[in-house]
Amino acid sequence: MFAAWVGSLSMGMIFFCCPIVSVFTDIFGCRRTAVVGAAVGFIGLMSSSFVSSIEPLYFTYGIIFACGCSFAYQPSLVILGHYFKKRLGLVNGIVTAGSSVFTILLPFLLRVLIDHVGLFHTLRVLCIFMFVLFLAGFTYRPLTSSAKDKESGSKGSGRFALFSRRKFTPPNRIFNFAIFKVTAYAVWAAGIPLALFGYFVPYVHLVKHVNERFQDQENKEVVLMCIGITSGVGRLLFGRLADYVPGVKKVYLQVLSFLFIGLMSMMIPLCSVFGALIAVCLIMGLFDGCFISIMAPIAFELVGPQDVSQAIGFLLGFMSIPMTVGPPIAGLLRDKLGSYDVAFYLAGIPPLLGGAVLCFIPWIHSKKQREISKTTAGEKSEKMLENQNSLLSSSSGIFKKEYDSII
Repeated sequence: MFAAWVGSLSMGMIFFCCPIVSVFTDIFGCRRTAVVGAAVGFIGLMSSSFVSSIEPLYFTYGIIFACGCSFAYQPSLVILGHYFKKRLGLVNGIVTAGSSVFTILLPFLLRVLIDHVGLFHTLRVLCIFMFVLFLAGFTYRPLTSSAKDKESGSKGSGRFALFSRRKFTPPNRIFNFAIFKVTAYAVWAAGIPLALFGYFVPYVHLVKHVNERFQDQENKEVVLMCIGITSGVGRLLFGRLADYVPGVKKVYLQVLSFLFIGLMSMMIPLCSVFGALIAVCLIMGLFDGCFISIMAPIAFELVGPQDVSQAIGFLLGFMSIPMTVGPPIAGLLRDKLGSYDVAFYLAGIPPLLGGAVLCFIPWIHSKKQREISKTTAGEKSEKMLENQNSLLSSSSGIFKKEYDSII
């Protein structure tokens, strides 16, 4: 039980730290934040391989390693929007599909490593991935200046200026709460966490449900593998499709994904045949990929590239709450009722409610754009009237001077 809490603490910290990471990204830029984050994660993972009891792992793995991963993860979502505009959805799909590949392959690698070299040597082998992440962070050459660069001037902001000796100048606003004045973003930041209260329940409890319902079935872990495979396909497919959906209407793809994920969660207890459960998992994984791949493109559409770092950071921070709360509640229901049936039925409700909330975002955004266009048109008409009045007054003055000269 205590070992499980180490993993839960690590996953929660990765998302909980994202609002803080977004501030560092705005101040120092994506490259520096990602490189330092990968280095911290490397130190946390390596130090975890030398502990002799479970208690130090709460700090080395649950906090240091998780915080490092958070600092390396969030800039990877932001930097893509600096390089890609027209094909941002496809690029996000390709990048996020990598996690699906490792979701499929890493369990087999971990099983082989743990059986042959043990847990702590396995952690040292995994440090290789963190070192690769450290090197990859150097490729995050920003095309959009960070807040620190804007305030300190452009001196020394060349291609290889990773760590500058310029005097640090803090930004005017550390946490940019002004993005919540964008009503469409505020609704999005509320609807996504609402949907995720039931979103993670199948991922945490599905294998346990299969062990209880299909006791004679072998290779029960294949259900999670199916979700991982189709999730990768969904990220590529819907990421490409999102490039053809104009503006904020990309939100409708997330609505569609939550609709199917909610319905598939409710169908899990109804599957009396293992093959039917496999089909449900395949569909769930497909629309899981849809939700993940278009999250960053929607953020860019709602707040623009200058504020997208903190917009994504706040959203991921809010997501840490349902990720932490939802699965334990489902576990309590299982303990009280003796099965996961009610837990899966209830887990399908929040995605449906969250999807219903997201439906209002395009209408809110278009209404705001109309108000802005009316205000802009009014200001232009006022300037035109002022220019006309100034022309008339100047021309009347000229005529008066000519008339006086004639007299």
